[in-house]
Formats: sequence, structure tokens, C-alpha cells
Amino acid sequence: MNINEKKEFLEKAALQSFESVSHGGGPFGAVIVKGGEVIAQAGNTVTKDNDPTAHAEINAIRKAAKKLNSFDLSDCEIFCSCEPCPMCLGAIYWAKLNKIYYANTSKTAKKYGFDDSFIYEECSRKMEDRRIHFERYDVDNALEAFNAWHEKQDKIEY
Repeated sequence: MNINEKKEFLEKAALQSFESVSHGGGPFGAVIVKGGEVIAQAGNTVTKDNDPTAHAEINAIRKAAKKLNSFDLSDCEIFCSCEPCPMCLGAIYWAKLNKIYYANTSKTAKKYGFDDSFIYEECSRKMEDRRIHFERYDVDNALEAFNAWHEKQDKIEY
């Protein structure tokens, strides 16, 4: 894919971000491409859907996975209007997308009130030093699902 094609897909992601704002969402958009063809595109619908996970990248991944009938998007690339946040970056890795292209940076997002740097900071802290309190307890049946998964002969690994 040449640079003009990449910029064209980034422009589509930027258009999704503008449309998202126009429809009550946040200023983020994403486009997923496979073999030069748009598979899915989406904007941010966090406030519209009352769903804190409804970021543009997550919404686009869900659409692409449904369209391709696969949770493995390793033959796809994602074009984002802005550098992905930690949650979206995690989802991109889980979906196995093979390239990320983005326009705006996280520093730009921060200037407009979208600062997720604290999440990166939290992840680097010891659990006992994080803002959210963590407590772990042993529960007798907690391993049953893992053991069942381990023994399952027809499981689909992901």
C-alpha cells in the first residue's frame, strides 16, 4: 500500500471522528482495511451508548470481526484518527491486527481533555500502589474453568 492510499484511509478515519462528534460521540474514528478494502469503520459512541468501551477502534474491531466471522484480524490493518488509548491498543493486540496507522497523537488528545497517560502509569505500579484497590482470595472452584479449558479437546485457541 502506498502513502497516498494510507493517507486516504486515515482521512476516512478522520471523517468518522468528525461524524462521531456530529452524532454525540467523542472525536475519534477508526477504519479497518483488508487487502486494500475497507472492512469496517466506526466512530466513538461512549456517551451515545453509555458504554465506556465503545471507542472507535473497539467498535471497528467488533464490526470487522462480525463481517469476517473471525476473531483473528491478523490480515487486516487499522487506521485511527488518533493514537490508540491503552484499552484500544490492548484490543488491537488481541485482535492481532498487523499494523496501526494514526493521525493525531495522544499529546493532542490530552490537550483536548482526553488524557489516558495515567493508565500507563497505573500499569507500571505495583498493585498495592494503584488507585483502584485490588484484593485476591483463594476460592475453591476458581480453577475449574481453567482446568475444563485445558482438558477440552475441541477448543478453539485464541
